[in-house]
Amino acid sequence: MTSSSRVPSILMIEPTCFGFNEETAVNNYFQQMVKIEDVQAKALAEFTDFVSLLRYYEIVVNVIQDIPFPPTPDSIFPNNWISFHEGGQLVLYPMFAKNRRAERKNTVLNDVNEFFTIREKIDLTHFEQDNKFLEGTGSMVLDRNHKIAYACLSDRTHVEVLDLWCKALDYTPCLFHALDRNDKEIYHTNVLMCVADKYAIVCLDAIQDQAEKDKLVSLLAKNGQEIIPINFYQMEHFCGNMLQVSNVEGHSFLVMSTQAYENLTKEQVKKIEFYNPIIHSPLYTIETIGGGSARCMMAEVYS
Repeated sequence: MTSSSRVPSILMIEPTCFGFNEETAVNNYFQQMVKIEDVQAKALAEFTDFVSLLRYYEIVVNVIQDIPFPPTPDSIFPNNWISFHEGGQLVLYPMFAKNRRAERKNTVLNDVNEFFTIREKIDLTHFEQDNKFLEGTGSMVLDRNHKIAYACLSDRTHVEVLDLWCKALDYTPCLFHALDRNDKEIYHTNVLMCVADKYAIVCLDAIQDQAEKDKLVSLLAKNGQEIIPINFYQMEHFCGNMLQVSNVEGHSFLVMSTQAYENLTKEQVKKIEFYNPIIHSPLYTIETIGGGSARCMMAEVYS
C-alpha cells in the first residue's frame, strides 16, 4: 500500500441513545423495526467489543462518547457527517434526516481537536437549506490513492454538492445509479461497494445502466483493482459495507461485521485473504435497528 491508502487512526462514537430512527427509515431499507429489549445496552456491548477487537490488531481507535442531549439515535455512524483528509482538511456534510444534523455536536468537535489538527474546515452543511445532501463516506466510496469518488446518486447524494466536494478536494467523480432487488433507490454507495488498494467488492447487479456499469468496471480495472462481485442477498447482509484499514505497523486488514463475513462464499474469502486478513465482529443489533454496519461506524482519520 502507498502511504496515502493507510489509515493511521479511526474515529468511533460511543452511543448513548441508540435506537430505531424513523426519519432515516424512509429511504434506508436496511433498517428493521423489530422489538429488541435493551437495544441501547446491546448496541453499546457490540460497539465496545468491536473497538476492543480493532485495538487487539493494533489499529488506533479514537473513541468519543456521545452526550445524551439532544438525543441522536444514529450517532454511532459518524462517517456520514464528518471526514478527515491529509493536510488537515476536515469536511462537514449536509444530512438528509433533520435529527441526524444534531450529531454535529460541539462536544464531539472539541474532542476531535485532541487527535486531529484542523488546518482547513470545509463546511457544506448550508446545502441543507436547499434540500441538497451529501452524507460523507456513506454517499461516496473514496479511492484515496487515485483520488476517485464513487457515488450512486440518491436523495442523500446530490450531484451539485458532490461536484463541489470533488473540486475542493481534487477528486474525480464516478457517478452511477443503483437500485435494490425491488427497484428501489439505494440510499448510500457504501452499502453496495468497498474499494481497497488492490481489489473492490461491488454489487454490480444493482447498477442497471450498462454504460454506467462499464465505466465503473473499466476504472477499477485501469487502477489495478480486482473486482470481487457480490449479489443482492449478500449486499442486503452488509457484504458491501466494509473498510480496509491499517494498524500501527502498516499491516492492512479488511474490517466487516460477522454477518457480512458469514455471507461471503469461501472463494470470496480466499480472494480477500490473498490481499489481506479479515477482521469481523458481531454487530447484529446495530445492523438490524440502525441499518448500517462496520464501515458506517468508522470515520478514517488521515492527517
